[in-house]
Amino acid sequence: MRALGIVLAGGNSRKMGALSHKRAISAMPIAGSYRSIDFVLSNMSNSHIQKVAVITQYNSRSLHEHLSSSKWWDFGRKQGGLYTFTPTVTPDNSNWYQGTADSIYQNLLFLKRSHEPYVVIATGDCVYKMDFNKVLEYHIAKKADITVVVKEMPDDADVDRYGVVKMNDDGRIEEFEEKPMVARSKTVSCGIYVIRRRQLIELIEKSAEEGRHDLVQDILIRYKDVKRIYGYKIESYWRNIATVEDYYGTNMDFLKKDIRDYFFKQYPDVYSKVDDLPPAKYNPGAQVRNSLISSGCIVNGTVENSILFKEVFVGNNCTIKNSIILNDVYLGDNTHIENCIVESRDTIRANSHHVGETGIKVVVEKNERYVL
Repeated sequence: MRALGIVLAGGNSRKMGALSHKRAISAMPIAGSYRSIDFVLSNMSNSHIQKVAVITQYNSRSLHEHLSSSKWWDFGRKQGGLYTFTPTVTPDNSNWYQGTADSIYQNLLFLKRSHEPYVVIATGDCVYKMDFNKVLEYHIAKKADITVVVKEMPDDADVDRYGVVKMNDDGRIEEFEEKPMVARSKTVSCGIYVIRRRQLIELIEKSAEEGRHDLVQDILIRYKDVKRIYGYKIESYWRNIATVEDYYGTNMDFLKKDIRDYFFKQYPDVYSKVDDLPPAKYNPGAQVRNSLISSGCIVNGTVENSILFKEVFVGNNCTIKNSIILNDVYLGDNTHIENCIVESRDTIRANSHHVGETGIKVVVEKNERYVL
């Protein structure tokens, strides 16, 4: 593909609460064995994008560990490859990234030294499958300056945390409002953009000169009447996981056979870092219904409509319903978990009872299982 990729993976969301205290949103576990960033990296690899830069900042240690080898997404090449960029102290600058546009500006040399004519920019906190070649073909056919991938949301969806767009019959974006108080459209930006590389360099440099740092506010919205900005509609599954409710709902979607088959049994594939763990073990008395149980788990109790990530231990007489148990959690005997998300590496003491009465409850036990 005649494009390079940039993944914006440095952001944080207060709406994720305690779940984002130890990791970036792009590193959030998804569907038992994956991370959020796996989906965009797989899309780029499957679209034959050979050079990808991941821009990180907030709580990036977990994300960097996950990206420690590029071979899982087939970026381990002599030509191209996978690059990770963090804020760097230089003689001219010692700031953290002040926004998405500034994060690209601080790594502008990467763009200037590349030769691909186009750039695909995408966030790392969305779950979807997409062939970016089709977006590029649309971009060229429309003679667009910038193409934004958009999604028509259901009528009952709350879109006030998205960028909301209105397009004319030709697909050109006429209105673009970021996180509106009152949305006048149900069409939202998916955080995926296609732009010519030289034009991106020009716009980023101009924004930096003017002290503007945000890609959406200071480029897309500011230039919507000057540049030809078009919307490309995605009809297939797409979800953003920047709130606890959306994160929970996205994971629970994978309990539906059609969605699970769409991502994991239909070409192209979704790739992730593989851990060498034994298969899940179900001891006598274990009962599991409509659940995803990952490798390394040991189940002694009852699990219903839930997702257990890697290396979860479920004790005797435990009941887990409608819940997400993240990696390396120990659940003591006689524990009851319902409508909850249990943070990774937690130890839930025996006879504990956690139920989300009015919504999804995030369970974080501040105890140390691993002591010297």
